[in-house]
Amino acid sequence: MGEHAGHGYIERKDDYLTRLRRIEGQARGLQRMVEEEKYCIDILTQVSAMTKALHAVSIGLLEEHMNHCVVNAARAGDDAEARTKVTEAVDAIARLVRS
Repeated sequence: MGEHAGHGYIERKDDYLTRLRRIEGQARGLQRMVEEEKYCIDILTQVSAMTKALHAVSIGLLEEHMNHCVVNAARAGDDAEARTKVTEAVDAIARLVRS
């Protein structure tokens, strides 16, 4: 959060929180599966489901960033700020692709 805290533009905040709580439950389920030494492929299937859920949250937040931060900087005519916001988005996309 740091320097970007408190922007208040996340329109689907409750949806994200619901999804993140579900992901938290998936993580606890994975811990139990490992503790109980469940079949590795079953654990990997659940890891994949959790990864997909995290990606969905990430894409949604990226969309929020583009629709709010990037668009507002462009509307304000602040070319440098708009370029900074686009660069942030591109960097976030690169991190998602690598994950």
